[in-house]
Amino acid sequence: METRTALVTGAAQGLGQEFAVALAGRGYRVAGLDLVPQPETAEKVLDYVELIGDITDEAQIQRALDRLIGQFGTLHVLVNNAGVYPSRPFEETTPEEWRRVMRVNLEAPFLLTRAVLPYLKAAGQGRVVNIVSAAVLTAPPTMVPYVASKMGLIGFTRSLAAALGPYDITVNAIAPSMVRTATAERTVGADGGFEHVRDQQVVPRTQQPSDLVSTLLYVVDEGSGFLTGQTLNVSGGSAYL
Repeated sequence: METRTALVTGAAQGLGQEFAVALAGRGYRVAGLDLVPQPETAEKVLDYVELIGDITDEAQIQRALDRLIGQFGTLHVLVNNAGVYPSRPFEETTPEEWRRVMRVNLEAPFLLTRAVLPYLKAAGQGRVVNIVSAAVLTAPPTMVPYVASKMGLIGFTRSLAAALGPYDITVNAIAPSMVRTATAERTVGADGGFEHVRDQQVVPRTQQPSDLVSTLLYVVDEGSGFLTGQTLNVSGGSAYL
């Protein structure tokens, strides 16, 4: 049986690192693509392929994929995890910041999925997983560009699922609550952010990266081929679909 392979974006730390480690533990060969080196992830994943590049740049994406395919020969799973989430009043949001959020959170998954599609088709089966957010349901007023980008990514997930279903390629989204990562601790989780979100949940604790692992593994499983176009809300009951 062919060993399945996966590409995870934003794999240097946080949720992306957790996903890379979990996929490797399930027997996948794993590559991670990030703007920065990923030594901690590489220490935790056997034969990890570290790819450094800008996910908003088509040429850098293709160079990364060339190296991945050269190493693995195939690709079965893409996890579009990398994202940015600035928090500020809408009136203070500049057009430049709006465009940056849209490029990283919405355009980059489009570019990556478009680039990997020939390899998923060649593999005969594929899984695309987009990490969105329960913020699309709770609508925090200081995160308008972020919420708009993630809602756009849900629309992308649904329509792309319809397009790729005939090729046995599923496309799904996972919507976490505010996850405790190093980046979140410096930004949206600081100054009471984690506590505010936790108080909106029926599960009274802050979400950890490990809380998303079982959902990811379920979505990418070979037996999950009838699950597509869905957004799985894993947010501790902060909102309901």
